[in-house]
Order: sequence, then C-alpha cells, then structure tokens
Amino acid sequence: MGIFVNPGNASFIEALNSEIYVDKSGLISVTNKRINTKQKYICVSRPRRFGKSLNLGMLAAYYGKGSGSSELFDKLVISGTEGYTEHLNKYNVIYLNMQQFLSGSKNVEEMLSSINKGLMYDLEDDFEDINLRPEMGLTYNLNRVFAKKKEPFVFLIDEWDCVMRENMDNKDAQKKYLDFIRNLLKDQTYVALAYMTGILPIKKYGSHSALNMFDEYSMLESEPFQKYTGFTGEEVMELCNEYGIDFESMKSWYDGYELDGTELYCPRSVLMAIEKKRFSNYWTQTETYEALAKYITMNYDGLHETIEKLLAGQEQPVDTRTFSNDMVTFENKDDILTLLIHLGYLGYRSDKKTSYIPNKEIYDEFVTSMKAKGLWKETIDAVLKSKKLLADTLAGKVDIVADCIRMVHEKNSSILNYNNEQSLRFIVLIAYFYAREQYNIIQELPSGEGFADIVFIPKPFIDANAYPPMVVELKWNKTAEAAIAQIKNKKYPDALEGFDNILLVGINYDKDSKEHECVIEKI
Repeated sequence: MGIFVNPGNASFIEALNSEIYVDKSGLISVTNKRINTKQKYICVSRPRRFGKSLNLGMLAAYYGKGSGSSELFDKLVISGTEGYTEHLNKYNVIYLNMQQFLSGSKNVEEMLSSINKGLMYDLEDDFEDINLRPEMGLTYNLNRVFAKKKEPFVFLIDEWDCVMRENMDNKDAQKKYLDFIRNLLKDQTYVALAYMTGILPIKKYGSHSALNMFDEYSMLESEPFQKYTGFTGEEVMELCNEYGIDFESMKSWYDGYELDGTELYCPRSVLMAIEKKRFSNYWTQTETYEALAKYITMNYDGLHETIEKLLAGQEQPVDTRTFSNDMVTFENKDDILTLLIHLGYLGYRSDKKTSYIPNKEIYDEFVTSMKAKGLWKETIDAVLKSKKLLADTLAGKVDIVADCIRMVHEKNSSILNYNNEQSLRFIVLIAYFYAREQYNIIQELPSGEGFADIVFIPKPFIDANAYPPMVVELKWNKTAEAAIAQIKNKKYPDALEGFDNILLVGINYDKDSKEHECVIEKI
C-alpha cells in the first residue's frame, strides 16, 4: 500500500471506532452500479462538514486492493446488497486530497507537479514488476499499468474545488488545474470509477464545462445520492432516541435542508449537540461571519430586499441557471443566492425553485453577520426588539404592540413600498423574528372557510400555556376589530384544535394617517 495509491482502510476504521457512527454504506451499492459504465464519473458537492471526506474513506476501504475490509463491511447495510463481494477490495484506488496538495505548494503549478511526483513514486513501489517510465508522464504510466495488469483504477478526489475557492481571481491557475483533471480522467480506459467531492459544482467556462464527463449531484439536485452525504431526518431521530435528545428541538435548530424530498441535517451540528447535551451554533463556528457578510452586502439590484424577506421567513424565487460555479463571477442577485445555497447558508426547494433560510442555526448566523458589520441597522433593531414584542403581545399590550409595528414599518420604508399590503405582512414577520424560537410560523394557512394571514403554532417542545398559538389577520384601511371579526367569521382557529387557549391578533394600517392599531383577544 502507498500514500496515494491503495492507501488502505485506516481512515474508515477510525470512523467505525467513533462513539457515534451512522451507516452510509448504502452509497456503495449506488457507485457499484456505475463501475465501468459511461456513468462512472460522479461529482458530489455539499457544504462544509457534511461528511464528504468520511464517505471517501469508506469507498477507499471498500474498493482498495490489499485492504482486507470484509470484517468492516459484513455488518453494514452494503453487505446485504447485490454485487457486495464482487467489488470488495478488487480495485487499485488512487486517493487525492487536493487541499493538502494545494496547502503544501506555492502555486498551482507546484501543486500539480507534487501530485504527479507523488503518484509516480507510489506507482513505482506498487508495480515494481512493470518497467514504468516517469519521463513519459502520469497518464502514460497509468495506461501502462492497466495494459499489463488489466486492473482499472478507482479515483477518489477530495476537496476537488479548493483551487476555485482559494485562487478565485486566477483564471489561468483554474484552467490549468481543470485541464489536469480532465487529462487524467476523461476517456481513459484505466478509470473504473471517478468519485469527486467538494463544496462547489464543476466550474463552467462560457456554456461548457472542462469536466463535462461528470454527472453532478449538488445541493440543487442529487437523486440518487441525496441521503448519503449529510444525516437524514430518520437517522437523526434514531440518534435522538438513543441518546435521550429531544428530536423536535434538534429539528428546530438544524433541520431545513431539503434535497429531492429528503430532509438533511449537517452531521457536525447534530453530533456536537449530542456530545455536549445542548443546542448551539456548531456548524457556523467553523467559519467566521465575514464569509456570509461578504456576499449578502454585494451591490446587486434587489439583493438587500430579498435577504430581508428571507429573514422574515419568506421563501424567495431563485434562478440557479446562470451561476458560473465559482465565488467571483456574479451577474445578478440570483448568482449570489445560488452560491449561498451551495455553501449551506440557504436551502432550496427544487419543485418550487425557491430559496429560504433553513433553520435557527443559520438564522442566527445571518443576524450575527449583519449585526457585527453594522449592516441594515433598521432591520437588525427590529430583530433585536422582537423578543419584547412577543412578550407584549402575549401580555395583551395592544398599544405597545401597535407602536412597535409602526416603528418597524417606518424604519424599513426606504426599501419597501410603504403603502402596500404585502409590505405590512413582511413588517409583521420581521417584527416577530424572535418568535421563531417558540413557534412554527405559517403564512396563508388553510383553515375554516378561508386562509389565515399568519398563524403562530407552538413547537412541540414548547409549553403552549406560556406560548399559546396565535392567529394574526392583517387589514389595510379598515379596522383591527374587522380583522378579529374575520378570524371568527371565517373560523380560522379551527386549524388549532386541541389547544386550550388561542390568541386572536388583528392589525390594521391606515395609509392616510399612517397609524397602526392592534386588537388582541383570547379564546
């Protein structure tokens, strides 16, 4: 075994020895179907700390010759699938962590030279019975090994996009790197399987990709790979049951990514919450807030307003087609939103083509980034005051509630159409930002004989006596009493059957006087 060629199974053994191990070996049944086919080129992109490297260690242990990994896999899901023994430890594996090569090099040229030299050293050690010729280059010698041994290679490439992320403005370096990967892998008979992972999808040049032989599975679309990188909802529920953690709390903090109908959680956040027995911002601690602030403050038309609507809990449409799959080429706000989806700061619903802030951990990161940078002071002030607003609402302090909503409305009128009913809805959602910790907030909830404007439903782990459900109806140039009457007449509280107490909240805005009024009733 070498360093890069047939590196063994030590990495996977370490994962199995961990206190918590979630079986992702089902991934192997998917890759086995791609071996030696036209679909053998796979690129899986996910945000940081989603388990990409762990999967590569597992694939290296399974496919690599000389690893003797049957005892490791015999008790895992893969052992019960067709083709399990057919491919077990039958291939020469080449494992490349591109970030390690780049970090140890002065530039991309030196990085590529190190890869060539390192692989040649290993090939000469592992295939000493073959007269290799280093002066002829890497691909020649790989073809020579294959011609002599008739044994194809499985290529596993981690952090494939590190050059794109760390040499963002160096187009020449990016092109040299992509050309290297293309020449190494494309149309080479010695490739049985090529599995790459990274954060970004493959870089585009114009209308083409330098690595167009790869099928891509990203945060936008990932069938059938969606459940193998990241924890699914079912896996997290099992962990919570095993370790005595409240699943609904875990869900509130870390759930929200949806990929082809599968709920996904960031493994780091889940594992840290179990280990420390408390919920906190674990994933976002691995990178400073500047990373997010850099992008949400870019000067693209409509981006500011879109971010504020996302903060208010509103899903926003996004066109992901123009994104160039790098971190510097942006033409419009949709390119920024698409990058944030790939980085994990936004979720994406492929059926509706909308983006959204996925969970409390990410909400907190948005607020932290904006607050630390002094951004959008009016919005942040509203967010910071939202805890008191919720308390005043629950206490029935209608005058204070109305005045608070008025102030939020006035201070945010610069980017919104002040005299617009949708802007009032947005303002109310921003003003009740803090309520997301206690409530699931649903807009246009079908109930009774119509649709309630905004309904606050206590989360399962929240005491509904302390935080009762609320039905909020908004009116424009009418009265708050009319809003309450509509809630009752349309029977909106019917959707909240089972709760002992329900708050009815009517809010009206008069566009002539610019006055806001509020009425609160308990039923």
